[in-house]
Amino acid sequence: MIKRSLIAASCIALFTACGTVDRTPVETSLSAETIAQNDARLIEVLDAQWETRVAQSPEYQTYLGRKTSYDQWDSRSEAAADAERALYEEQLAFLQDNFDPASLSADGRLNYDLAVYTLQNDIALDNYRMQRFSLSQFRGIHSSIPVFLANYHSIDTVSDANAYIARVRGVTAPLLQSADFLEGQIEMGYPLPAFSYPLIVESARNAMSGDAIRKDFAKKIAELDLSDDEQEALTDELEAALNGPYQSAYEQFADRVEAASASPIIDGDWGVGRRENGEAFYNTLLKNYTTTDLTADEIHEIGLAEVARIHDEMRGIMATVDFDGTLEEFFDFMRTDEQFYFDNTDEGREAYLALARGYVDGMRPRLPELFVTLPKAPVEVRRVEPFRERAAGKAFYNQPAPDGSRPGIFYANLAEMADMPTYQLEALVYHEAIPGHHMQRSIQIEMEGLPKFRQFGGYTAYTEGWGLYSELVPKEIGFYEDPYSDFGRLAMELWRAARLVVDTGLHAKGWTMEETVQYLKDNTPNPDGDCEKAIERYIVYPGQATSYKIGMLKLLELREKAHTALGKDFDVAVFHDVVLTGGPLPLSVLETRIDDYIAAAQ
Repeated sequence: MIKRSLIAASCIALFTACGTVDRTPVETSLSAETIAQNDARLIEVLDAQWETRVAQSPEYQTYLGRKTSYDQWDSRSEAAADAERALYEEQLAFLQDNFDPASLSADGRLNYDLAVYTLQNDIALDNYRMQRFSLSQFRGIHSSIPVFLANYHSIDTVSDANAYIARVRGVTAPLLQSADFLEGQIEMGYPLPAFSYPLIVESARNAMSGDAIRKDFAKKIAELDLSDDEQEALTDELEAALNGPYQSAYEQFADRVEAASASPIIDGDWGVGRRENGEAFYNTLLKNYTTTDLTADEIHEIGLAEVARIHDEMRGIMATVDFDGTLEEFFDFMRTDEQFYFDNTDEGREAYLALARGYVDGMRPRLPELFVTLPKAPVEVRRVEPFRERAAGKAFYNQPAPDGSRPGIFYANLAEMADMPTYQLEALVYHEAIPGHHMQRSIQIEMEGLPKFRQFGGYTAYTEGWGLYSELVPKEIGFYEDPYSDFGRLAMELWRAARLVVDTGLHAKGWTMEETVQYLKDNTPNPDGDCEKAIERYIVYPGQATSYKIGMLKLLELREKAHTALGKDFDVAVFHDVVLTGGPLPLSVLETRIDDYIAAAQ
């Protein structure tokens, strides 16, 4: 087991005190046959409810690899949002009225409790619909249209190509519905921060050219068995769509966002806590993202303690590499020394991607040392497309299609190579690819026997907690041989610990944007651009950044609990299998699952 510095006892106590789903054993006089029938009926209902929700989303159908509603976009109208909420309420009421948890097995009760929890959580979030930023500088329909078409809309037939063109032609409704929502938020006193508007406009105008779509479409139809005339006819139809309704819709969208930025109520640096009902909204977000009852103050203190602990570990790395100076001076050295950065050229970007692929290739044959169940889907490393670099995050992962038609993809944003130090790349690969997100998400969707909402759903503290935990796990089998790479691992963990401080500082403690940026600059080795872009993200995506470290700490706590209880019989690969094969779970439910594993193994 990895030798860890002491994790604050208060963290452990707080985690074990939290609860989201009641897992108390239930006594029943029902026969095993009746209970099995009830379990089967519940799964049938849950899968039917999930299919009903999927039917409302053409985009999610495509994401799943289906070709139903293949020529359509999701509606982003207020009426569609109201209908979605009504559906959640209807499905929740049906479950509560038609199933008695006492009539189910332990697994059946878990499915029931998770379904109820998820629906209740979605309804609670919808209570703050107008306060949540579905459109911002780093996400929204304006930037996702070309990405969605390129990554998810496959073309295997002429019909698929026509559906692709229909989607290009049909962007007006989703774009203008998003603009409607943005304007409605401003009218209700919930505007985006001032810095967000020009970035949205820039991203929209970049997408307006349609160049990425042209390139993608040409590549896909070239693989069809078509004559030159047939290819030319399809290309002409696409051009007509791009030069007509597509460009017009983007122009209208960009103009409306630009006009909205002139609203006199727009501020530049506030967190949600400063707004009406902001405290209640932020608490709801924290519960959603961490799946715990931890308060903002408690999360803030955990962050401060973890930052201090990781700083101490970093000083050990300084001694290893014989650096003579303070931690702050070492941070500056890591930010500025050329040995840690590739050139800001196409050659430098290709070298970065090659190094990333090398880390994936090095990890793949070693996975059986740490895991029982392995993913079937392949994973690829790609550069974020230039047209969306400004809007995209530093790195992210897209899961594979369930039918195997699309691999998992780890994207690296290489717009500015000064923001992508090589000493952090090893940990970044393990987080996004294997054994991190690709491992977890692939195993999840490949599992048989789970209800669909569990096979394809998720809880951020679990998924991002696993990603951060996966940065650490390879160290115990000899990875991070380069001490600078090990420093990079600590730097990545430090970044997530600092997020606990700045997210709660910004949204619950009244910190300004400038204060939070400065905290990151003072306490992490990340480049200034990283710090500024991160805070811009946390302002428009409150609460989400707290999930990573909270989830990781819980996983480490549960691993230590199992190791202590089982002693020499503890097998880390089996522990990982128990964590992964149940799919994502709220942290308190994951603890119950680990307790059951411990009891069975003793």
